[in-house]
Amino acid sequence: MTVIAPVKTAAAWRSDHVGDDPRWRLRLSEVHQDEVLDALAAVRAAGVGLDDVSPELFPLPTLGPHLRRLAVDVTHGRGFALVQGLPVGALAEHDAALVALGVAGHVGGIVPQGPERMPVIHVRDEGADPARSTTRSHQHSQQLGFHADPTDAVALLCLWPARSGGQSAIVSSVAVHNALVDARPDLACLLYQPWWFDRRTGDGPDSFHQQPVYAVSPDGRLTVRYGPDYMRSAQRSPHVPPLTSQQWEALEAVDRLNHDPRFLLTMDLRPGDLQFLNNHVILHSRTAYADHPDPTRRRHLLRLWLDLGLEG
Repeated sequence: MTVIAPVKTAAAWRSDHVGDDPRWRLRLSEVHQDEVLDALAAVRAAGVGLDDVSPELFPLPTLGPHLRRLAVDVTHGRGFALVQGLPVGALAEHDAALVALGVAGHVGGIVPQGPERMPVIHVRDEGADPARSTTRSHQHSQQLGFHADPTDAVALLCLWPARSGGQSAIVSSVAVHNALVDARPDLACLLYQPWWFDRRTGDGPDSFHQQPVYAVSPDGRLTVRYGPDYMRSAQRSPHVPPLTSQQWEALEAVDRLNHDPRFLLTMDLRPGDLQFLNNHVILHSRTAYADHPDPTRRRHLLRLWLDLGLEG
């Protein structure tokens, strides 16, 4: 059996080590908020579309340096950060999306999402059936398993929280990896092998692909690609072999560690909170939620995918 070793990195944190650390929170001052609104007014006046927002067109003279330092920590440090106080409460959806793209563009390059190549995805309950082969996790209100999105980073801007539930939770997938290596190296080794995932693009063979959960680059950087909802969903394909008993055991072991209070860090995202997560070293989830009956007060987040220069 291949020898798997723990990975030492700043991203291998535990919740009791970082929960009260203020350094992963960036609270915007009034000067920063005014700067964001001035940049928004400038791109609106210039007729800049969502596909064309850039740091050059959305200048943030005093906030920008803070965001660039945040980007270093998200890319090479603990792997997550939270910007608080973005002035989006009175903005229309389109303007809020411009703000999200303008601010996040100072952290990483915007990556188009989905078959329509959209720069922003609206995360809200659309009444989609999670059991359908084309339903994605951002379209329903049920609980999500801990997972990583397929790009370097994901950014989530909260426009409105749910009436109840919908709590965000993250774990260091590196710390979980190390705990699994210590407790069950046989299961950790198994997760370095290819696993089937479901893209949820339909019932054809193109909807299913293989990749390892754990992979280490030549420079020793661990990348974790995990998503139990999509890994279990892949079992619906007749072309995907059934999971073995040891594979099921590995999934259950990782899920137990992901929910272990030693690793679990929760966030109640409020309007104006912009969360950044490095998908290589952070897994995130969401509890089930119930919306307010008023349509204008239903849970609504904006999702952006970012390139941090880590792929390849």
